[in-house]
Amino acid sequence: MLARANRLTRGADYKAVVRRGRRCAGAHTVTYVSRVVTDGPARFGFIVSRQVGGAVVRNTVRRRLKALSYASLEAVAPGNDIVIRALPTAATASFSELQADLEKCLARRTA
Repeated sequence: MLARANRLTRGADYKAVVRRGRRCAGAHTVTYVSRVVTDGPARFGFIVSRQVGGAVVRNTVRRRLKALSYASLEAVAPGNDIVIRALPTAATASFSELQADLEKCLARRTA
């Protein structure tokens, strides 16, 4: 589970990352990474819309993305804000496919 300090919680923060962040598209996710001025911890946010599926499917996808983000927290430089948007294909993607998508984008954008 991500600590509160590692989560984006305000809508304005989400908007800022999506609008100003660098975009990386994978097969199942779109990842936005924005470097903020402060050297606080890396923060993650998740967008899983109704296009992904019903409530059970959306929550499953969100939980998977949160677990992957927690596992990759040490690899992400402090001060990065990251928003992960799940695409409709994420509903049928395996955990390893989501992991490959996320690792690819984080390696490219947070270096």
